[in-house]
Amino acid sequence: MMPPYSMPAMDSEPPEEGDVVTRGVALPEDADYVVTESAAVEALRSVFDPEIPVNIYDLGLIYDLSISERGNVDVVMTLTAPACPVAGTLPGEVADAVAETKGAGEVTVKITWDPPWTPENMSEVARVALDMF
Repeated sequence: MMPPYSMPAMDSEPPEEGDVVTRGVALPEDADYVVTESAAVEALRSVFDPEIPVNIYDLGLIYDLSISERGNVDVVMTLTAPACPVAGTLPGEVADAVAETKGAGEVTVKITWDPPWTPENMSEVARVALDMF
């Protein structure tokens, strides 16, 4: 069973700086496989902001991704705006996607608003997809 969702509900205030969502469980001591960075990035690329046809990784919403030797994954992310309609649910979707990846232990997604997201954060792939090149 997943730990409780710790972000505000969609009809509440937008997430605040430092709000955290946690999913998954620690891997057993004898785990023979730990998630790779490329597998975690692929999981992040499976999550889309429903209003923008580009995944959150290429949108530049992921500011940091770190994986411990034990397979725990820490993600620092932002949103396009604090009032984003999915502000209350997108961080949980991110945590779920990474937690479901083979070899992922506990996944923590932390929200930051600093620095604010700008279109300059987008990858070239996102810019082409959105005709912003």
